[in-house]
Amino acid sequence: MEIKGLQQTSLIDYPGVICATVFTPGCNLRCPFCHNRDLVLHPERLAMIPVGEVFALLQKRAHLLEGICVTGGEPTLQPALEDFLHQAKSLGLKTKLDTNGTRPDTVLDLLQKGLLDYVALDVKSPPEKYFYASGGLAEIDAVLATVSILRHSSIDHEFRTTVIPGLRREDLMEIARLLRGARRYVLQSFRPGTLIFPRLNTKAVLRGKNLQEAAEACRPFVQELKLRGV
Repeated sequence: MEIKGLQQTSLIDYPGVICATVFTPGCNLRCPFCHNRDLVLHPERLAMIPVGEVFALLQKRAHLLEGICVTGGEPTLQPALEDFLHQAKSLGLKTKLDTNGTRPDTVLDLLQKGLLDYVALDVKSPPEKYFYASGGLAEIDAVLATVSILRHSSIDHEFRTTVIPGLRREDLMEIARLLRGARRYVLQSFRPGTLIFPRLNTKAVLRGKNLQEAAEACRPFVQELKLRGV
């Protein structure tokens, strides 16, 4: 599997679990607000980290680490993802996948093989705004299929939305209605950074009291609602 980034210890990437986080290159979307610009647009500029080196680190830190988070880019594009997760499970690690949800068959296959303990699925916007939110590339039907797969599974999971410029309280409520009854919905505060579309750094966005009020409006539709990065 191609790995272009490694965080040796994270207390936030996998809820309730001390984990290492690996970053895979490449993505089938071009979300304007993506912080991992080079992973998506210029992965060739980043050094490859050998898988063997990653697992040597995981074994060395076995006394500390409880899990591994695989993020990107979009990890489900990696042909060797299944083998990587097998190896991680063989070390007794819990496994978390971050995904944009555009490859439901891959997610379902990994679930059926017992290779995932937690999935975080990005729901970027209401369906009518997905063209903008995904850089014009997402197939919303595929994302909704992955939502359905997770909702009907026993695996621990979360749906999450980064509250980007252009998303209003009404948009977040529409997403919450779409996810009605979901186990966990996370609203993530937008952070300026090295974005695919840097001009978004200066755009107005829901923050503070306005974001809190939007979260409260969404709360009745889901079992648990969390604010992250506020």
